[in-house]
Amino acid sequence: MTDQATLPRRADRTLFGVVLMLGFCLTAPLLDVAAKLAAASVPVGQITTARFVVQCALMAPFVWIMGLSLRVPKDQWLALGFRAFLLLFATFCFIAAIRVMPIADALAIVFVAPFIVLLVGKFYLGEEVGPRRVGAALVGFLGVLCVIQPSFAAFGFVAFIPLGTAVAFALYILVTRGLSRKMHPVTLQFLTGFIASLLCLPFLLFATGEAAGMFDLVWPDQLTWIWLFGVGFFATISHMMMTYALSFAPSSTLAPLQYFELPVATLFGYLVFQDFPNALSLLGIAIIIAAGLYMIHRERINARG
Repeated sequence: MTDQATLPRRADRTLFGVVLMLGFCLTAPLLDVAAKLAAASVPVGQITTARFVVQCALMAPFVWIMGLSLRVPKDQWLALGFRAFLLLFATFCFIAAIRVMPIADALAIVFVAPFIVLLVGKFYLGEEVGPRRVGAALVGFLGVLCVIQPSFAAFGFVAFIPLGTAVAFALYILVTRGLSRKMHPVTLQFLTGFIASLLCLPFLLFATGEAAGMFDLVWPDQLTWIWLFGVGFFATISHMMMTYALSFAPSSTLAPLQYFELPVATLFGYLVFQDFPNALSLLGIAIIIAAGLYMIHRERINARG
């Protein structure tokens, strides 16, 4: 028989996890807004570097205060380095996309990542995935095509760049599954930021200071420094919220809430940049959300079974 005294505590933990996940959905688009504002005068590579350098600087005091060890077993370094590279690549592609595309359109395309994870799990990792969830994933890809089509007409091949983010982030999720069971989330965030910062250095060493390419360096003006710090700050805060939310509440409860990020990103994009998806893009976003929620629904049913 379940101890009745534990029920309120369990409910409180779940509620706290839900609040943290909603906090993620509210703060993650602010990272995108700050990156798009910075991209008006700063190369994409410099913004990407700032995102990880700031994350590393913000997490370092917490590693020290919490007395966490940075010793990593040799067999985990490769996975940790690959995780940092994937997040670095995903971030670079996304910032390169929103530099010219509306945030909501780019983010909607990135939301194909859960479908990629599902298909990789079925066809590569041999996980048991039913035909209904595979069908939902294919419908989700159809929604992405609806978003890409008008974006391609307006911006050209830039519209396909968020697909690079989606693929990299899907692999990032798969790698994180294994590491999250072996490493404290604060340590994982710090080391990811540290390794990604080191990976950025070789490109920045060849900078000319003339903003000649995506990997060049410029000296930002006073306001742009704020945007660059905001990129790293909101990235760190939002990802820590999501990490701790998953420790308080089941992923099956939190997963549907993540789609709340799309309307929030749409609202911020409209308020700051006067960007709003057209009818076909809105249809695609609706299809992606519906397919994602249905896939989560089927996973819940299978979990109960």
